[in-house]
Amino acid sequence: MGGFDITEVGAKKEFPLWLRGGFPLSFLAKNDADSFKWRSSFIKTFLERDLRDQGVDIPSVTLHRFWAMLANSHGQIWNAAPIAASLGISEPTVRKYLDIFTGLFMVRQLPPWHVNIKKRQVKSPKMYLRDTGILHSLLELKTRAEVLRHPLCGFSWEGFVLEQLIRILEIDHPYFWATHQGAEMDLVFNKGGWMYGVEIKRSDAPTMTPSMKSALEVLKLKRIAVIYPGKRRYSVDKKIDVVPFDEIQGGMKGLFG
Repeated sequence: MGGFDITEVGAKKEFPLWLRGGFPLSFLAKNDADSFKWRSSFIKTFLERDLRDQGVDIPSVTLHRFWAMLANSHGQIWNAAPIAASLGISEPTVRKYLDIFTGLFMVRQLPPWHVNIKKRQVKSPKMYLRDTGILHSLLELKTRAEVLRHPLCGFSWEGFVLEQLIRILEIDHPYFWATHQGAEMDLVFNKGGWMYGVEIKRSDAPTMTPSMKSALEVLKLKRIAVIYPGKRRYSVDKKIDVVPFDEIQGGMKGLFG
């Protein structure tokens, strides 16, 4: 069972849900400080007891360093090399660590979608921590202000929205798409025999981009929704709507009409 999502706590609680994550005892804490303490304790217990109960015999200090490095790579294309070099272990061992956290639902590896085109497409997955409360704890971000001024703020919000979408839209097989020439789409998925795309933009007024145009043409998308933190819905193309985050509560109809 997953934690809380926006349909359960309501749109007015968007920021606390993003900051604290969906674990009930974290989200429902009296204040941000108590929530942070709970998450710090959870991380410690998870590393020192829960992983051992699952048969993982790796020093907790090593796994904590690895988890913190994952937090700093949140929302980015997976690259084992710098993490392996920093930890002084092999890339296959780093991959094993990643698979452990993925198997225990702490990490999402979002696979790339491939189509038959001449352009070189990204083949490595994107990596996200599935709970942004845990992400913020590992980044030592305790308050709204600290999150908003952090360099990973945009990636953090992207991961938050992504997890909400996958759960609310009941997406069985989510993907992203990207080429080495720069075209990309944060989320692509199939529903009812059609391919849909989602871009996640933490900006005031997203506009049409070359990536969106390329994705429509190359991926044969039925529609694209650009999700942003504003309040006004508007179109930038006959197949592309800019949609307030609140409207994801309406599911497919709320996003794509």
